[in-house]
Amino acid sequence: MIPGSVTEIRVRYAETDQMGRAHHMAYVAWFELGRTEMMRQNGLSYAGMERRGILLPVVRLEVDYLKGLEYEEVVDVHTSIAEVRSRRVVFDYRLVRRDDAVLIAEATSVLLSMDRAGRPCRLPEDVRAALAGLVRTPGGTGGDAA
Repeated sequence: MIPGSVTEIRVRYAETDQMGRAHHMAYVAWFELGRTEMMRQNGLSYAGMERRGILLPVVRLEVDYLKGLEYEEVVDVHTSIAEVRSRRVVFDYRLVRRDDAVLIAEATSVLLSMDRAGRPCRLPEDVRAALAGLVRTPGGTGGDAA
């Protein structure tokens, strides 16, 4: 498993606003794409977890919008896991414009492990271990507490 991943995004016309800039809500979808692609590349699928009854809703999202993007610009979504605990996972994102390496936005999302009834639950050990193996810190784990 490789900590972190990079997903290429080209700003689509439908993602722009009246000012010809990428709308701020498009960034959220790009972060989700980066997160799901990183997990898929490392053998973890949201669909597979959902079939097991584990849901991972976003319970917190913080975004710092630093620069704007225009139609057809290409950005790389750099996704990494900052922390894994028994019931939550913290992802970090960096949007970097491809042609000049300018940082466009930074974000952090917190996902909470829940069962189908909407109650917080512990991540299955195999899922927690796989996610912990992707943590960007030298130790590779984020701890065990909730």
